[in-house]
Amino acid sequence: MDEPVEQPTLLEAAELISNQFAGHRVEIVGSQVVTPPPNAPYGNSLSRLMRVLFAAGLDGDEAEVLQNVGIWLPDGPSDYAVPDLSIVDTDIDDHLVEYNCYDPVVFLLVLEVTSSDLSDDLKKKPFAYASAGVPVYVIVDRTNPRVMVLTDPQDGEHRVHAVHHPGQSFALPGSIGAVTLSVDDVLAVKR
Repeated sequence: MDEPVEQPTLLEAAELISNQFAGHRVEIVGSQVVTPPPNAPYGNSLSRLMRVLFAAGLDGDEAEVLQNVGIWLPDGPSDYAVPDLSIVDTDIDDHLVEYNCYDPVVFLLVLEVTSSDLSDDLKKKPFAYASAGVPVYVIVDRTNPRVMVLTDPQDGEHRVHAVHHPGQSFALPGSIGAVTLSVDDVLAVKR
């Protein structure tokens, strides 16, 4: 009789996938392994966003703008996400949980640039980030050109949803800083 083969945990599976597919970001959201592949337009969007956020003064003494930093999620025993960009407290290093992921309490804002599968960024992650208490979730939707700003997390949802379209500007909540951004700049719309 064959011995049963022990299945890897989600964390072990995520690590195996990460090791086999260099360059792919691996996340566990809603107890499912997610691996959004990068591409040049996506990378360009992130670079452009970093420049916009730096120019707005959001990286300094009290907060830092970082790419691809893991946030530990309360949804499942192994859930974590790796937002495209985050604005975090400068003491983030004091809040490491495990698996290179940090306590959600240090995340002031998370931002995702949509990939080809919109369901993760528009459905799964809003619940996950709201459940973690992330105060601001920004979604840069490249498919349907718009920027969504979700705030006021309570009971697994952000209660305030604001949708901004090309040609408009929007203000980030005061907790982030008095900053107004252009949707065109965030979407990297060429003029």
